[in-house]
Amino acid sequence: MTSLPDPQWPIIALAVVQFVDALMCLKPAAFIAECFAGVGWPRRLWWLMSPIKFAAAAGLVAGLWIPYLGAVTCAALVVYFLCAIAAHVRARDFGRNLFLNATGMLVVCVAVGVYCFLI
Repeated sequence: MTSLPDPQWPIIALAVVQFVDALMCLKPAAFIAECFAGVGWPRRLWWLMSPIKFAAAAGLVAGLWIPYLGAVTCAALVVYFLCAIAAHVRARDFGRNLFLNATGMLVVCVAVGVYCFLI
């Protein structure tokens, strides 16, 4: 992997989604707080989500010029959403948060990684 990722728009779109999600986690929106509580994510750790998501957004943007960083960030997001899915399954939370949010974002992250960094 020596060339820059192409196309770049999916990476930018995913970075924007991560950035907006990070903003919504600063003081968790009601649906995010319900999701965290629903999977048993300890309230004392909720503050970690914004820095993680801001870092993901930054890694994706930097990956436009440093392809390995973008690919690693995409892979890290895949692992993050696999863990989110596992948390929902463990908590028997089989609703919208699992199927639309976590699984949907997993599919998006895998698609961006494959389409922009592997093909």
